[in-house]
Amino acid sequence: MHKSSKLGQILFRDGAINEQQLVDALLKQSRTGKRLGEIFLANGIITEMRLAEALSTQLEIPMVNLTHLQPKREGVNAIPRRVAERLRLMPLSVTGGTTLFVAMTDPLDILAHDELRSVSGFEITMGVTTYQEIKNNIDRFYSLRTNHENITIDAHESSYTEHIYETTVSDSPLVQLVNNLLNRAIREGASDIHIDLGRVNSRVRYRVDGTLHVASEFPKSMHESVAARLKIMAGMDTVERRKPQDGHILLKVENRYVDLRISIVPTTKDEKIVIRILDQGNSAIGLERLGMEESDMEKVEALCKIPWGMVLATGPTRSGKSTTLYSMLDRVNQTGVNIIALEDPVEYTIEGISQILVNDKQGWGFETALRSILRQDPDKIMIGEIRDGITAQVAVRAAITGHTVLSTLHTNDAVSTLTRMIDIGVPSFLLSAALSGVIAQRLVRKLCPKCKEEYEPSDQICGAIGLSKGVTAWKAVGCIECRQGYKGRTGIYEIMPVDSEIRQLIADGKNTSRIRTVAIDKGMKTLRQSGINRAQAGITSLEEVISVTM
Repeated sequence: MHKSSKLGQILFRDGAINEQQLVDALLKQSRTGKRLGEIFLANGIITEMRLAEALSTQLEIPMVNLTHLQPKREGVNAIPRRVAERLRLMPLSVTGGTTLFVAMTDPLDILAHDELRSVSGFEITMGVTTYQEIKNNIDRFYSLRTNHENITIDAHESSYTEHIYETTVSDSPLVQLVNNLLNRAIREGASDIHIDLGRVNSRVRYRVDGTLHVASEFPKSMHESVAARLKIMAGMDTVERRKPQDGHILLKVENRYVDLRISIVPTTKDEKIVIRILDQGNSAIGLERLGMEESDMEKVEALCKIPWGMVLATGPTRSGKSTTLYSMLDRVNQTGVNIIALEDPVEYTIEGISQILVNDKQGWGFETALRSILRQDPDKIMIGEIRDGITAQVAVRAAITGHTVLSTLHTNDAVSTLTRMIDIGVPSFLLSAALSGVIAQRLVRKLCPKCKEEYEPSDQICGAIGLSKGVTAWKAVGCIECRQGYKGRTGIYEIMPVDSEIRQLIADGKNTSRIRTVAIDKGMKTLRQSGINRAQAGITSLEEVISVTM
């Protein structure tokens, strides 16, 4: 193991510590014999992650992000869990039948190296990780030590009652496996979990920042047992395997509650499982958290203040429409305002707002519920989605009779919303009278702030999106803290307030091209331009903007 330079020099060179902190730590080291890294950590001068990065540089060994790794059974089986916990390490894989690769928090611990060789019988190669990474992933890794092929579940194990599920050490191996895949998805900030039966194994994928990636696999013989366990937790019929089923699970994770919506459908091979994660702990509710430019924020603030009228948020599924509307409701949520929200499902719980779950199967759809709540003296109404002409017409009439109505619609941009509303049966004269504004939006992945790089885009990219040659933007690189250079998401917006001129154009039935031209002349940024602004500010990449706004 070669040390390229001293740890203190690396931290000082990278700006993690100053000269006085280095001198003080060296003096303390001479008195106590402690390592520099321990001293800096104990004094809160650097983080675990920063120390791990410095050790990676010093020892010329890789940084390991355990959360992004799939455990290998032969590696995990080489070291007992109690040894891994005591030495603060994670065995990862065996190469060539002779060498065990482990991720350690302290790769300089020579005694630990000797113990690992003795316990495993392998030569040892190392990477470095943090103790937090080990704590977050050790349950998931060591669940592989169980003989999964022998796990079964009685489909009639229990009848469903409303439960809050928590993981305990006494849980059966199957229960631990299911809890681990749920807990890990929540820790990673996944919005969905997909479980599919493959040729050899069942594959678990998480959707993080809008993109699916493989998280883990388990033997295909366990697929039916995993499905049965989830059905029990979600209150489904465990015997039924020929019809689609929906249910939900309330899971307690790290002292907060997370709602999981389960959908199981039969396929030609077995049952496909998709789990939607509604985690209020990760909610981005609040106008200041939406990532809007200042000019867009001013427009939305103005829409929040309208005394009556309709505001529509548009875009494809998972584009953040509901979050925008919840943020607007949160802004106007005061004791003197009666706010009622009709939702399917209720994604976020907001104190002070009456939230009603609609259910089409029970004859309590948006249209029926909307007619009922109009007798509840509402000031502001949120309709989760306008799905049909009847709901649209009732909502429009509510908007022109003194209520503020917020809802979502699936359209490509702000102006095409007008065509969609007219197509489903709303007369243009009513729409022009009711509509106060449209917010079209998309979600783009944010560049990782630690590894993004500034560059000059090619002439081809500049030409494709209308940028001047010679401008600079930022690109994704990739590091231990992100996924291929991206971490988190933010919105890009096309906001069209409806003023008297646009209102008249709608009433006169003018084509959308004319309305779009007028709106842009009045200051409306297109989705593409909003994305370009975000890219030039270093928040996202031009490639991401092109992909999302194609």
